[in-house]
Amino acid sequence: MTQPRQDHPVGPAPRLHAQVRDIIGTRILQGVLAPGARLQESHLAAEFGISRAPTRQALSALEAQGLISKAEGRGYVVSEIADGIAAADELGSGATTLDVSASWERIYLEVENEIIARISFGSWRLSEMALASHYGVSRTVARDVVGRLQQRGLVRKDDGARWYAPALTPDHIGELYEMRWLLEPAALLKAVPNLPQGLLDTMSADLDAAIASADTIGGDVLDTLEDQLHVRLLAFCGQNTLMQAITQHQSLLVAHHFLYRWTPKLFRSEPFLPEHREILDRLLAGRFEDASRSLKWHLQSSSDRVIARVDLIKDEFHTEGISFLTLAK
Repeated sequence: MTQPRQDHPVGPAPRLHAQVRDIIGTRILQGVLAPGARLQESHLAAEFGISRAPTRQALSALEAQGLISKAEGRGYVVSEIADGIAAADELGSGATTLDVSASWERIYLEVENEIIARISFGSWRLSEMALASHYGVSRTVARDVVGRLQQRGLVRKDDGARWYAPALTPDHIGELYEMRWLLEPAALLKAVPNLPQGLLDTMSADLDAAIASADTIGGDVLDTLEDQLHVRLLAFCGQNTLMQAITQHQSLLVAHHFLYRWTPKLFRSEPFLPEHREILDRLLAGRFEDASRSLKWHLQSSSDRVIARVDLIKDEFHTEGISFLTLAK
């Protein structure tokens, strides 16, 4: 597979091995670790409270930069500063402490984007063990990431209890949207009595601004408008079981920030804007049953548009291989 485009999203924080590399490298360049000082993988892993895999990667990177070299027996020794001074530019921000937020939140968005980028092309098996190794985190953290992915409707278990991300086939997209047009209109009616004052006015103003620049708005704005209607507003329904069922079938809503970014010119003007306008107008006029019917029609109309977006991505977007995802046969 070819290299992804340079604006492909990345995680919100450096990976653990890069952080450890920068910390140790900074210690060496500042003289905290003198030439000849010994470094042991196990000792460093214990110091930082991480597994040995990211520690091993960090030490290998420092060796490649000339800051350390293999010691006789086990471990490494710090090189003379002059030998590795050019490596200073290759270090990150010169951090001296580890970002201990190495939890599922730190890597989740990157994992989510890697999956969304691929499910247009097929179904993918997901390995918790490979995921943990890829990011240098524990199996517990990897398990938390997968649990969140399942909650968001992006992965599920097959008959053999193995995790996989189902392909965005027309049938799968149709099934997801059918569940949404059965559930979301009901949630809308339950949410109406609980809406905070001013929420509909704010949503209406944001939508008007988007419609006024419909030919130029980007995927981020479209994604925000979808979130306002289908997530924030419906969350006021007060029925947890109903909202859990809705969330399970909103995996395509999760994927919209990717789909909209890669297909901004598929339609001359985004078709859902006037559909949202009709729903909000009916809510503002107190015509709640009509608004519920408009929401159902909007979701029924959206299914074919998503299929068109996915088809376009198949032709224009290419991904590289990644260790924790394997194309299902």
